[in-house]
Amino acid sequence: MENFAEGVWIASAPQKFFGWQLGTRMTVLKLRDGSLVIHSPIAIDDSLKRKIEEIGPVGHIVAPNIFHYLYAADAAAAFPRAKLHGPAGLRKKRPELHLDAVLGEQSEPAWRDDLETLEIQGTMLEETVLWHKPSGTLVSADLVENFKTADDWWTRLYLQVGGIHGKVGVSQMLRLAYRDRRKARRDIDQLLGWDFDKIVLAHGEPIDSNGVEALRETYTWLRG
Repeated sequence: MENFAEGVWIASAPQKFFGWQLGTRMTVLKLRDGSLVIHSPIAIDDSLKRKIEEIGPVGHIVAPNIFHYLYAADAAAAFPRAKLHGPAGLRKKRPELHLDAVLGEQSEPAWRDDLETLEIQGTMLEETVLWHKPSGTLVSADLVENFKTADDWWTRLYLQVGGIHGKVGVSQMLRLAYRDRRKARRDIDQLLGWDFDKIVLAHGEPIDSNGVEALRETYTWLRG
């Protein structure tokens, strides 16, 4: 666990996708009432569970899109009092998860003062992005990638072919998930109006400053 910002902790873990070593990242957010939100959980062993509980009681677990759910059931079992949130498509894809709330259907009263949420429409990901207002941090999964390079040649090839080797961006492969650019552009423009400076992401290094400009540059292709 690493303290990334005020009230924001992150923990990274290895994760392969089609053989690419892209890694993944969990974010833990503290609400003003002292409870925690776990975003995109990784595998939680006893040691990690203790570290989370030292910060506060877990009130919410968020599977942010239809791909970042692999450890959601394990997290729910580790923290049985927590409310499990996920996209509507996840109920059909993984009905055994037993979501307590569908992201985007209604505002969650418990985090209304601390978090703003927005589902990016027009994509197959069904991703909901969180803005942790107290710390000025945008919390995402697949909204953006940020790799300097990779030791593994197959992963480097993915970054090079995808146009994101050594820079912030969205790979060419991931862009294929954007089926309605008009809707996606509308929501990205709304995100760009939010007051954040940092971005936590699942794949690559978090962005610790100038997050709005990094996001603006990342999505210039949506205007094409």
